[in-house]
Amino acid sequence: MFKGFKEFATRGNVIDLAVAVVAGAAITALVGDFTTAIINPLIGLALGGGVDVGTIVVNDQVFDFTLLINSFITFIITLLVIYYALVVPVNKLRERQEAKKVSEPEPTPEDIALLTEIRDLLKRS
Repeated sequence: MFKGFKEFATRGNVIDLAVAVVAGAAITALVGDFTTAIINPLIGLALGGGVDVGTIVVNDQVFDFTLLINSFITFIITLLVIYYALVVPVNKLRERQEAKKVSEPEPTPEDIALLTEIRDLLKRS
């Protein structure tokens, strides 16, 4: 029972997925802080500044579209960072590994080599 679980847990896909989730969470936190510290004030300046900038109040209900703009910017920046920090390097690594596999010819099995040699000898006779 534990042997099967150990094989499952140590397979490359599970470990890759765990690393991706942790890296994604860390990048999301970093980008979230970046938008809070940099993008929020820039949007506030663009919309005229003040505490209530980017909000509309209708019947005591507050619609905060600045929050929506910030979430969208955070989402785009997070995707860009994940793509360029994780996806592009991994794709290049896979391409190199595939090129290495293609460039190295597979060795001929011993029985096939022996049969080929016998065939060549029979052709000469």
